[in-house]
Amino acid sequence: MDYMPYIITFVGGLVLGAILTIVITRVIRPYYRQDLSSITAELEKNVASLSRSSLEFTSGQLLQLADAKLEQHTALTDQNLETKKQLIDQTLHDVKNNLSNMEQLVMKLEKDRQGKFAELETQLRENARQTGLLQQTTGKLALALAGSKARGQWGERMAEDILRLSGFIEGVNYVKQKTLEGTSSRPDFTFLLPQGLKLNMDIKFPIDNYIRCLETESETDSQTYKAQFLKDARNRIKEVTSREYINPDAKTVDYVLVFIPNEQVYRFINENDYTIIDDALKNRVVLCSPLTLYAILAIIRQAIDNFNLEKTASEMLGHLNDFKKQWEKFTESMSKMGKKLKEAQDEYTNLISTRRMQLDRPLRKIEELRALKDFPESSPEEEEEVQETEVQRQDEPDELPPATDDTVENPAESSQQQDI
Repeated sequence: MDYMPYIITFVGGLVLGAILTIVITRVIRPYYRQDLSSITAELEKNVASLSRSSLEFTSGQLLQLADAKLEQHTALTDQNLETKKQLIDQTLHDVKNNLSNMEQLVMKLEKDRQGKFAELETQLRENARQTGLLQQTTGKLALALAGSKARGQWGERMAEDILRLSGFIEGVNYVKQKTLEGTSSRPDFTFLLPQGLKLNMDIKFPIDNYIRCLETESETDSQTYKAQFLKDARNRIKEVTSREYINPDAKTVDYVLVFIPNEQVYRFINENDYTIIDDALKNRVVLCSPLTLYAILAIIRQAIDNFNLEKTASEMLGHLNDFKKQWEKFTESMSKMGKKLKEAQDEYTNLISTRRMQLDRPLRKIEELRALKDFPESSPEEEEEVQETEVQRQDEPDELPPATDDTVENPAESSQQQDI
């Protein structure tokens, strides 16, 4: 609340009383010095009374103003409290709704969690079962691949699967275990290429020391087996080059394929001694993993298709040349026949126009002479023929071909007709 006006009024009253006291004292001092004490006491009494009255009035005003301000502030406070109460009630209502929704969501999540845990438990059990079966299968496979013969059969089976995926057909695109002509070498697979060419592939690759390198727990033994495996790989490349897998006289290409039936073995060679790949290429030997063999077979298949397409295109060009010759002869015969037909049409037009007119003219002369000489009339058959001739002449077009030399009347012929 603002109490400053009341304080100023109170202070002003005090100051005014003091000023009046001083003025009155100075005015009446010369005249009433003798009664100074009594006057002063009276003035002090009046000032005190005036101050008391002013103080009481000011205090009353202050109390009234304070009460009004207090009532106004109380009403405003009550209004604010009511508004805040409404806001709090609305907030509590929203919080209750949110808590209810959250409770429902938590219950739903709990149900889903129970279902998911049950499903996860089922999947874990199935995975454990599958893992056990896989371990058994792996153990059987390791036992089956313990011998070199079994590993060879396994590599051959993998190669056949890749060939089948690439669209190769045995007896059409490749042959198995066929001895090369004029030699004792017998590659595992021989691919039949265009123009009688052949590409040989060997699938036997030594991996005994590689398996020992993986199974041993000693670092020293692991390094020993690794070095021995890399040495076996180099020896295998030399062994392949010593055979007659590359023989131009037998129409083989200048390279031979060596299939490594495991991607990890192929990667192991590249990581530990990449020079083996380079040395193999120098000796015209291409080492193939399952993926690289698939890529090479795709290229071979595309090359075969392109060659067949080129061969078919050449045959089609030959047939097109033959067709062109026959077409030229056909068009020539058609032109000749067209000329003959035009000549026949011209001759026919000449017959039905000029020749007929030349034949009709003597007949008309004869009829005229018969009429002049009173010859017997013609028979009904003759009259009918004459009428038909007239009708045909009327049906003919008005425009006739230009007259030839035959249409000009010969004077001798005219005189003969007149004599007749």
